[in-house]
Amino acid sequence: MNNTLQTAETELYLTLLQLAQNHPIANDWLANLPEWLATIKDKKRYAHAPYYQSVIEHLPMVGKQTTAQRISTDLNAACINVDVDWTTDAYKQTNALLKKLMPWRKGGFLIGHGDQQIHIDTEWRSDWKWERVLPHISPLSGRRVLDVGGGSGYHGWRMAGAGASTVIVIDPSCLFYHQFMAIRHFVGEADRNEFGRLAVNFIPVGLEALPASSQQGQLFHTVFCMGVLYHRASPFEHLEQLKAQLVTGGELILETLVVTGDETTVLVPKNRYAQMNNVYCLPSVAALSLWLEKVGFVDVRCVDIDITSTQEQRQTSWMTYQSLADFLDPNDDTKTIEGYQRPTRAVMIAKKP
Repeated sequence: MNNTLQTAETELYLTLLQLAQNHPIANDWLANLPEWLATIKDKKRYAHAPYYQSVIEHLPMVGKQTTAQRISTDLNAACINVDVDWTTDAYKQTNALLKKLMPWRKGGFLIGHGDQQIHIDTEWRSDWKWERVLPHISPLSGRRVLDVGGGSGYHGWRMAGAGASTVIVIDPSCLFYHQFMAIRHFVGEADRNEFGRLAVNFIPVGLEALPASSQQGQLFHTVFCMGVLYHRASPFEHLEQLKAQLVTGGELILETLVVTGDETTVLVPKNRYAQMNNVYCLPSVAALSLWLEKVGFVDVRCVDIDITSTQEQRQTSWMTYQSLADFLDPNDDTKTIEGYQRPTRAVMIAKKP
């Protein structure tokens, strides 16, 4: 068995220890880390945790004198690409194990080489969102970045590829945590930063669990929150929590579902929205701008609005459940099956003064 999980945990500790030398708030993260990592392994809380852990541990070893050798890694490709030259048995073993971590929603990923390459074709073409976001944000080179609700970590890898020195992905999902670790296993040390640490780390917690002491300063130059706000029952509290993670002058990139309307327009779905039962509110861009200003952000602007297509979000062999095409009105695809405006996403950028 490999030691991917243990190595990733050790690297996370070392990253936070290094940050704590200049940023005392990182000590609070270190104090909480044992509990955070223990929780994701708790079978009573996550029944599938031992199973997922076993999947990761049985991925074939990668390196010299093994059945799989890493040739190159590309964190800037549309699909995160790890070129691995491996035996047929290692290829088949990996494909079977990665299938056990379905459904894969955010990606995609390419692992392997030639005709023995695994394409994890995820539900979302997450590269499309990244291409909509990247031209508008401050350069990530040398920045410390927090990715809130980062799922399998796809965008975290892209952030590192764009030059971020440290990326911490947070998401409380046990499945997403282990999907990230599966990709981490193959990426290996390809994302080592200028400080000698792995650039991309994953902590399996929600935003509300993070320390946020303004007296000790903050850690992050940039905070991404994409596809999360509409799942929060208290959007203002969520925006406050995002702001609390940023250094002075730091940048928030907020991507969320919106509706057409003025600053008084907010949709509160009666039951489900596009078959999602945990959607609380969808503001207009004007209303969302007002919300951001209300909690203290400045230089608020909307840089992109996009109607989600069935080419960007769709069913695949790696996500075999229903997807967007099933959630739209079959007689009018400008509406959801419940009669609401079709999913439309806005990218907002704001600064912490």
